[in-house]
Amino acid sequence: MIYRLLALNIDGTLLQSNGRLHKSTKEAIEYVQQKGIYVTLVTARSFPSAKKVAKALKLDSSIVAHSGAYIASSRDKPIFVRRIAEDVTYEIVRLLEGFSCQIRLVHEKYSLANKSKLNHNMLAKTVFSSGDPIFYSQQFVDSLSDTILDAPANPPKIEVYFEDETDQLDATAAIKGMFSEIDILQLNNLRIDIIPAGVSKLNGLLYLGDHLDIARSEMVVIGDGLDDLGMIEAAGLGVAMGNAPVEVKKAADWVTRLNNQHGVTYMVKEHFRKQHPIEFLKKMNLLK
Repeated sequence: MIYRLLALNIDGTLLQSNGRLHKSTKEAIEYVQQKGIYVTLVTARSFPSAKKVAKALKLDSSIVAHSGAYIASSRDKPIFVRRIAEDVTYEIVRLLEGFSCQIRLVHEKYSLANKSKLNHNMLAKTVFSSGDPIFYSQQFVDSLSDTILDAPANPPKIEVYFEDETDQLDATAAIKGMFSEIDILQLNNLRIDIIPAGVSKLNGLLYLGDHLDIARSEMVVIGDGLDDLGMIEAAGLGVAMGNAPVEVKKAADWVTRLNNQHGVTYMVKEHFRKQHPIEFLKKMNLLK
């Protein structure tokens, strides 16, 4: 099979556990690009945060960000956007304010969150080390519902960080029972992402594939999280990182090394060295 697109998750896949890109990873992405492979990032991160990683990798391709709700190569010219309606956003925020949690409205131009005393060390690290660049406005307010009542917001995604698992379970059940316009992704026991109904990393990737005229069978996907599972199962070649959960590894066609052992580099070099450059394949009439 000839593969024309490589889709990569960021956290836990491209990045090491220290949040850094290894030199070998950058070299591997450059190597595969030289073969004419379209490389994209598919991530739960905001577009500006993902764009920062893309810049480090010297990628100017379209990025599937906000868990599939925002696809663009340039922030001001998205090719696809899905948002949570203003009234739904407000009602969800009002409900969540009854729980002990950090609520973060993640827009492509800014993030807006409630001030919260975060007693959970890992929670605090997650919220305040999100990888967002300096130019991405991050504002914290005393009352999020009051703020968006005066200035309504329709973000592509709402991130919620809980201090207690019971609160997470109760809030998730309540939101699911009240709102059909959204879907909920549970990233771990203390975090959920709220996105527009029908949005997912997989659907975002398939939309990009249609835009580029690339079939899913021509895609290679590398990921490590449960939210990458759909992409890994659907792709022509689904690859799980060595640090991925068991469910993700079982669904994958190939399991590479850990992110701290340069798993992306290993997989790319092992597989794509066997594939001729896209231009050569076209010249030989092996690819249209």
